[in-house]
Amino acid sequence: MTGNLERSSAHHICGRLVLMTSVLALTLFTGSAGAQLDGAAGLAEAPVCVNNKGEPVQFRTTGRGRPGLAAGMAIRDSSGKPVVLRSNYPAAPRVFQQFIDRHECAHHQTGDVDRPHPPRNGPEHLMNESISDCVAIRRLRDEEGFGEPEFDRLADALRTDMTKIGFPESSIASRIRNISGCFANPASARDLIDQVLKERGLPVQ
Repeated sequence: MTGNLERSSAHHICGRLVLMTSVLALTLFTGSAGAQLDGAAGLAEAPVCVNNKGEPVQFRTTGRGRPGLAAGMAIRDSSGKPVVLRSNYPAAPRVFQQFIDRHECAHHQTGDVDRPHPPRNGPEHLMNESISDCVAIRRLRDEEGFGEPEFDRLADALRTDMTKIGFPESSIASRIRNISGCFANPASARDLIDQVLKERGLPVQ
């Protein structure tokens, strides 16, 4: 999918993803200055997100979902608008909320949402998730100034939630290693997004 740039890291990813869950109810909060803001207390400001077709992505929040677990989902809604669904965000530390938002935004940025969904837990699905993890952590590093302390807090939150769901330690450690490798790589999120779009034959914004 992305040539050699991320393929070796993607091989470490396995199991289901904590970031994907069904969402049953929606409440839309809009913001200013190009970003969508959630109005509820305890929620991180949603990032600016534009999909691969140049459409602005909205962020919608819900209290439904698996209790005690923050989750996100990138979809088009019933009217065709690209959205990221935010479920149970107050259950997660701010750094984890920020990561989920950018992970789901990456699915829009790379065109995943408008492509046929690959088989769950198959190689293509795991590669897509690896790419989104990589885009998310690079955006947090380059746009939000994430350093090692923030990365460590994110890794702890990810480990906690994945443990609650029942992932084996080998899967958790492999995913964190992949994210750590992306964090250390000086290439930007945009570099990776553009490479993915080119390899998929999609226009580069």
